[in-house]
Amino acid sequence: MDAATTGSGSPGPGSPAPPDLEAVPLVALNFSVRRRLGLYLNPRAPVAADWTALAEELGYEYLEIKHLEAQPDPAARLLEDWPGRCPGGATVGRLLALLRALGRHDILADLGGRIEEDCKKYLQRKEPPLQVPAVDSSVRKTLEMSGITTRDDPYGNTPELFDAFICYCQKDIHFVQEMIRELEQTEFKLKLCVFDRDVLPGSCVWSITSELIERRCRKMVVVISDDYLDSNECDFQTKFALSLSPGARHKRLIPVKCKSMKNEFPSILRFITVCDYTNPCTKKWFWIRLAKSLLLP
Repeated sequence: MDAATTGSGSPGPGSPAPPDLEAVPLVALNFSVRRRLGLYLNPRAPVAADWTALAEELGYEYLEIKHLEAQPDPAARLLEDWPGRCPGGATVGRLLALLRALGRHDILADLGGRIEEDCKKYLQRKEPPLQVPAVDSSVRKTLEMSGITTRDDPYGNTPELFDAFICYCQKDIHFVQEMIRELEQTEFKLKLCVFDRDVLPGSCVWSITSELIERRCRKMVVVISDDYLDSNECDFQTKFALSLSPGARHKRLIPVKCKSMKNEFPSILRFITVCDYTNPCTKKWFWIRLAKSLLLP
């Protein structure tokens, strides 16, 4: 793959600069690219480095690799697991560098253009919105990110801020309502961002979600259940929060298990301490522990 494909070459006259792939988290890669990576890396071949070689380069130990080996798509599972294991270090640029070091130039040649396109789309979603023309340029006014919540200043001067963004699926709304009662309407007096209650309709859901998680909320609570595993929105929100490396290192994301589960707990969260609502022995301490976590600076 040449320099232009990797995003490291110099753009031609009038061409936009290629994205800095070292600054793009792995969450930018869409499903089709991940599936294609699996087709290359899953087969065990003596002449080419496979997913196990990539796992070893990432520091996975023998037992961890054996656990991944039991998965139907171990390469995809490895890419899901990596951001939770190494918050902030799981970037597209790092993945490409490892594939290059392993000699998988076939993957780079085939997928380089598609990977760069995914990265461009991800960075476009994260670009700050255009400013509203104004005589007084000292007052920051935005078109898209002003007036996105019920108590926002529509001119963007004083955006509404929250203690925590609540990541949940619709089938767990009753648990979220209990969370509101226990954390907002008690002595804790926390301010939660609940999408169905606090966000106004009419704007791009992905842009709003990114804005709220990254800039408006100090923490994020992930409500885990079997239904959560089937939610594309929850998957995006969780991976986006994990991609924010400073927040991930400072206890920003708090997983909460709200129901007994038939499926395996999400691998990208298994390195983070869980607050378990389903354990009858510790349930009486549940809300206090969660509130104290959210009150931390």
